[in-house]
Formats: sequence, structure tokens, C-alpha cells
Amino acid sequence: MTNLSKECPIQKIHGHISGLKPEQLRRIEQFYRRRVPPAQVLTHELARQLTEISQEINRQIGLLITRRGEIAYVIVGTAREIFIPDLSAFRTSSVRFRGLRLVHTHLDGEDLTTDDLTDLALLRLDLIAAVDVEPDGLPGFVHMAHLIPENKEERFWTLLDPLRPSAVNWDFLSFIQTLEGEFARKERTRKVEAKDRALLIRVETDPAFDSEGALAELRELAVTSGVEVFDTILQHRPQMDPKYVVGRGKLSEIVIKALQIGANLLIFDHELTPAQIRSITDFTELRVVDRTQVILDIFAHRARSREGKIQVELAQLKYRLPRLVRRDTSLSRLAGGIGGTGPGETKLEVDRRRVRERIHRLEAELKDIGQARSQRRGKRGKAGLPVISIVGYTNAGKSTLLNALTRSRVFVENRLFATLDPKSARLRFPRDTEAVITDTVGFIRDLPPELFAAFRSTLEELHEADALLHVIDVSNPNFESHITAVEKVLEEIGIQDKPTLRIFNKEDCFPDKEVLANLCRRFAATPISALSPETIPALLERLETWLGDACRPWPHSVSPPPCSQ
Repeated sequence: MTNLSKECPIQKIHGHISGLKPEQLRRIEQFYRRRVPPAQVLTHELARQLTEISQEINRQIGLLITRRGEIAYVIVGTAREIFIPDLSAFRTSSVRFRGLRLVHTHLDGEDLTTDDLTDLALLRLDLIAAVDVEPDGLPGFVHMAHLIPENKEERFWTLLDPLRPSAVNWDFLSFIQTLEGEFARKERTRKVEAKDRALLIRVETDPAFDSEGALAELRELAVTSGVEVFDTILQHRPQMDPKYVVGRGKLSEIVIKALQIGANLLIFDHELTPAQIRSITDFTELRVVDRTQVILDIFAHRARSREGKIQVELAQLKYRLPRLVRRDTSLSRLAGGIGGTGPGETKLEVDRRRVRERIHRLEAELKDIGQARSQRRGKRGKAGLPVISIVGYTNAGKSTLLNALTRSRVFVENRLFATLDPKSARLRFPRDTEAVITDTVGFIRDLPPELFAAFRSTLEELHEADALLHVIDVSNPNFESHITAVEKVLEEIGIQDKPTLRIFNKEDCFPDKEVLANLCRRFAATPISALSPETIPALLERLETWLGDACRPWPHSVSPPPCSQ
């Protein structure tokens, strides 16, 4: 049994008390002096006192009772509903309930309402009970419900058979402890080691868009950032809800499901506004992040070089700056002197100023690094070697291809954004000509603008390239949308007209070779498997032919040789 008596709030009547007589308020306040045996949901005497005063004032009355049988809250509602106050003093977890049960009256003899059941789930109450008020003021049937663990029927609660108050005599305390044990066992069967356990959410307003593919990519992003994905939720709407994205009703279902399965994080496949994050967080009491935050988190974990760390920190600060909304006027400073009377900077303003100053310092450092990079590019130009840059969607196999072409040992991992820092190596062709080939950071659909701005100095490497190798994971069902996303980024940075050779990587994972050959002709691409050494010599020959004899400067438009199998 958990001792909650020290957590009980100041005893006062909550809710709709205007218009009540002093004597009625006194009688309602006396409920705080009552005690319920811990093993009982309620007693017949308590039920009778509730229904009598409830009929007299024509308003619902509710009691929130601890497992010790103490009355923690006394609430007065309207004739149709009751409003539960803030219960943050009573903590919950994925396997533990609030430690409170709600017993309240219903004036019209109705069953538990949708609002009742939603409160049961959202507030994670031990149990909810509604006592019918008979015409003579006596208690009628008691309607009860409690939460249940995750199940195949996807039910969140169980409705118990209505009983008279005197018949509600089962051992409630033992029952609720057993029920919590079932929740704990259900969670242990998942064998989840990750700290973050998420539900992925997307709202789709375009019926033609590949929503499933977008959620699959978000899942991969979440897994890359160390999150355990419990479930995905897709909602089709004409337009997003401006406050809750999915709408209040759907958000209620989502948070109930999260509580039932033990999820503690909601990840939206959209960039949320600061107001939306606040609204959803306040409603659900769960952590809420968006797609941009997930990508920033991955970049923060993957950055290794000084430049990469600066770029990631700069992107994070630019993302967080408009989201600094904390107010703390008690920390305002008074400035002295003429014209300085009145409040000075608030804590919020100080935080914003410091973030802006840090952004300016990081941008200056990146500028210095960019100048050094420019000098290195100049040296490569003097050496007379052409420069080839590998571009492509994240996890398309760019670093693996660089290793295969140059026998380098660039870090490779089957995760998104394994490479953040540009890597360069010399590439020797069969006819003893050479070039410099550079691996770059992978692109992604809807690249966050903060990341795009922060990595501008890295992307400038592409401007100096003489040609591009566009690596495409042809085994990915969404490879065409990946091509479009990459070409969109190239257009945004103004290099869409550079000579580009498309490489269909991972041909060994493509099931139908005849279809692959047709795709190669359609997209003018060369098929390879960067993990299969036998495919590399043919690629080198094609690449050398494409670049021209002796790696001379290329014309503005060069067509690749025809694809062959």
C-alpha cells in the first residue's frame, strides 16, 4: 500500500460552488472528515450522503479517494458533468495508477459517460464509479469501470455490472494491486531496454502521398536515435488541427493508448509550432517531439569533428530560439539611472540574448573553417585533379561506395546519417588517371531549414565539384521519391546543372533483374552493389569514359553511357 496522505492537497471544495448556501457548503466540506475502509470502493452510508446532497443542490458531487481511504478531493460539478482538478501531486507510471478512485453521482440514472471513461484513462485512476441518484434522494445502482492491460481487442477499460452500494463488497485493495501487477507483467514481456518508448503520429491531408512510407522513414529515424517504437498512428484529415494537429478527440485516444501500452513519448512526422507542442504536452502530460527534433538528435550523436559539432549546435540553437517561451517576471532586473527606471530584462529575454550571442559566435567559427576549407579546395585545383562529389539520400550506401572505389576505411553503418563530415580520397582509374572523390552528408525529405543553414559550409563543397555521383538505393520501394528529394536539395543550393551520373546501388537486393534493367534505362542509371567487388571495375570504366579522356574539364552537359547488365 502506498502512503499518499502526505501528498494530499489543501482541503477545499473544488468546482462549481457558486449559489450554494453556507449550510450546504458546510455539509459538503464535511466529506473530508469521512474515511472509507481501504478494501472497499465505497460504503452504503457514504453513497447515501452523496446522493442526498447531490439531489438537494441538483449538481453532481465527486470524491477522489486514496488507497488509504482518505478523501483527497471533494468536487462539485454541474447537473451534467464534473470537472476534476489538477492531480499532479499524485504521480503515475506506465505500470502504476494514480492511487485515486473517483466516486461521483449521476442525477439522471445514466451509465458511465464517454467523459467519465476518458478521465479514467487520461488521469490513470484506480477506478471510476458513478452512483445513480434516485427520485427520493437515495442511492441506486453503482456503475464502475477500470483500466485493463494491452489486449488484442484494443480495449482500454472494462465496464463492471451495475451493483447496489451494499453489494460492492469485493476486496478493492487486493484487486487494484493485482491489476497493477498485470500491467507490469505485460510491460516486461516487451523486453524494452530503451528509455524512450514512442508512438509515431502523422496527419495526412494529401490522399495521394505515400503516408506509410513517410511513417516507415520516421520509424527508422526514431530507431536510429535510440527510441523504441511501440506503434504508429496515421490520421487522414482535410487539414491539420491548428492546436492539437490530430484534433482533441483523436489526441485523447492516442494518449489513452500510450498509457495502456507504456509509451512515454509522442513523435509527430511534422514540424510542430511552439504553441502546438505546449498544447499537446499540457493535454497529454507526455513528452512531445517533432521530426526535426529527432533529426537534430541524430546529428548531435553522430557529429565527431569540430566542424560537425559546431554545425549541429548551431542548428539546435536556431531551432530552439523561437521556442524559448518560459516567463519568469520575478527574475526581472531593475536598471538604474535616467531612463532606466522599470523592469529590465526578464529571464526569458536573457536566455534569448545568450542564445543569439552563441549563434553569432558559432557562425563566425564556421566562417573561419569555411575559409580553411576553401584553401584546401584551391590546392586541389592547382594539382589539376577533377573533383567528384558523392550525393544521395541518407543510408543509400555513399560511404560504402567511397570505400569500395578508393579502398578507404570510412565509417559505415546501416543507420541514417552515419556520415556527417565530408571525407575525401584519391580515386585511381584503370588507365592510370586520378580524381578526388568526396563523400558528403546524406539528404532527406523535408530537410529541416535549421540543418540546411548550418551545413551550408559543408554543402559548399558541392559547388566546387566538377561532377556528381548520385547514389540511389534501388532496393528501397520509395527510391523515386528519394531521387526527387535529393534533386530538390541540389536545386536549392544551385547546382542542379552539374554533370551527374546516377548509380543504382544495392542491386543484389532487388528481386527482379529484368525490372531493374528497365529502371536503369528509364533513369539512365548504372547498377552496382557497393558490397560486391566484382561490380566495381565496370563502374570505374564507365566513370572514366564519362569524365572524358585524361580527366579534362568537362562540358556543361555530358550524358552517361547507356546502362548495361
